[in-house]
Amino acid sequence: MRQQLRSRRAPTFPHGYRYRLDDQDEVNQNYLADEEEEAEEEARVMRVPNLEEEEKEEEQKEEEEGQGQPTGNTWWQKLQLMNEYLWDPEQRMSLARTGLILVIYFFFYASLAAVITVCMYTLFLTISAYMPTFTERVKPAGVMIRPFAHSLNFNFNVSEPDTWQHYVISLNGFLQGYNDSLQEEMNVDCPPGQYFIQDGNEDEDKKACQFKRSFLKNCSGLEDPTFGYSTGQPCILLKMNRIVGFRPELGDPVKVSCKVQRGDENDIRSIHYYPESASFDLRYYPYYGKLTHVNYTSPLVAMHFTDVVKNQAVPVQCQLKGKGIINDVINDHFVAAGTLHDAEEARASRM
Repeated sequence: MRQQLRSRRAPTFPHGYRYRLDDQDEVNQNYLADEEEEAEEEARVMRVPNLEEEEKEEEQKEEEEGQGQPTGNTWWQKLQLMNEYLWDPEQRMSLARTGLILVIYFFFYASLAAVITVCMYTLFLTISAYMPTFTERVKPAGVMIRPFAHSLNFNFNVSEPDTWQHYVISLNGFLQGYNDSLQEEMNVDCPPGQYFIQDGNEDEDKKACQFKRSFLKNCSGLEDPTFGYSTGQPCILLKMNRIVGFRPELGDPVKVSCKVQRGDENDIRSIHYYPESASFDLRYYPYYGKLTHVNYTSPLVAMHFTDVVKNQAVPVQCQLKGKGIINDVINDHFVAAGTLHDAEEARASRM
């Protein structure tokens, strides 16, 4: 066969051998193809035993790993991965960390927790549960008003009860804790015009002075259940926020003053205050905190607008006045003049 291949590569041949050489080429090509096929078959035969052995080994591994494992359940695989992450017995690692690292982490975080605990414990030793340590930021007294109104704009029509009935309901609900019978049962009758100072340990229960609903007279809802809204003479209640330990300076009670903020002062020709002094009596001070002064009832001042111009909005500003009371801070809406916030412009229109 090699001789035939070499004869094909000869430089020259007789003209008559042309067709014979072509036939010989086909024979050579077929022979080479047969040899390639035989080589591939031999290689395939050599690989088959190895493949069979590998497949058997893989099947054995899968059988060993899959004992007790539900087939086709991915949750089981995830559970195995999680178990290996929590504890890898081969590498003896937990959470992908060696035991030494975990011990270091433990002592580090334990020390950090101990430092924080000691700091918090030391801080609580210096703080009283009954008396605030610092009260400078709340020294200017804040106020709130009732009845509740959105944006503190009081708009109603005397001839349409639906426009003012919700004000009446709000006032009645607020004054339930001021009922005379309840105050006589829970609190004591204190002499007016002086502080009600109670000595003793700070954790002892303190008594509270009575503030009866009847003190508000025409704005109590006892004589007029509509609080004047049915006649166009509305009542608005003002309460000073509680401050632990606060006492009006120089023994002068804090007073309430209302006026027209913008516009004609004659829009409000008459305002009656209840109590008549328009002040928060000294007997309701100091306040000892909600833990010991459980039955404490905040004093009120009622403003009864008995003569207000009708069919127009009237902006009203109410202020607290007293020694140490700050009421001229324009940008701070939480001091006395500004704690009314929108209440400084409590509008009584269409009355």
